[in-house]
Amino acid sequence: MRYWWALMVALIVLVTGCSRQIAGAAQVDPHAPATAVSKDGYGIVAGDPNAPVHIELYTEPQCERCAELQADFGDQLASYLNLGQLSVTYRPLTFLDNGPGGYSDRVSNALFLAAGPDTPAKAFQAFIQELWGHQDPKGKGPNNQQIAEMARSSGVGTAAVDAIRAGKPALDLKEMADTNFEYLYEIDPINTGTPTVYDLKKDEPVDIYDNNWLSRLMSS
Repeated sequence: MRYWWALMVALIVLVTGCSRQIAGAAQVDPHAPATAVSKDGYGIVAGDPNAPVHIELYTEPQCERCAELQADFGDQLASYLNLGQLSVTYRPLTFLDNGPGGYSDRVSNALFLAAGPDTPAKAFQAFIQELWGHQDPKGKGPNNQQIAEMARSSGVGTAAVDAIRAGKPALDLKEMADTNFEYLYEIDPINTGTPTVYDLKKDEPVDIYDNNWLSRLMSS
């Protein structure tokens, strides 16, 4: 009898599938690490503020080395962020733009619009990986509609996605770029460039050209 019942259940699953549609929008886990704008207003903090490891990541939307960093380590960053073991402050720069309102400006503005309690850290990291994974260096880059679609598919909050699509100004982008460059210059006035990772707790730059830099950082 038990065998017959199990067979019937298996047949039902095979025919109907295991999916169940639930009405309403997906809810953000209130316990998942989220995102916020940094206190100075020019960085996006992803992850648990009480995480044992805190880093800053200086990045430029058109920087090909930055894209390589995300391709190589993005999934690991996402895992540590989601587990509450890591906090990453992304600090965008726009020095590869030819003028205001360019490719890097649009992407940087979208990152700040995405920051907030409705965007989990893992969704923000996924958004970063989408943007840097579909780079168009020295080209026109994605428009606001395309950026918004990347944000939506990454799990960014609905209100933020709508603001990105509308091209809503999030901050003074020149002030952001100037301030973040000053911070970056203080870290390394000789080889000032992106990507740069800075360990906020140890107050020192991280050697990202060591293939094990992230695992070493997390175990230190």
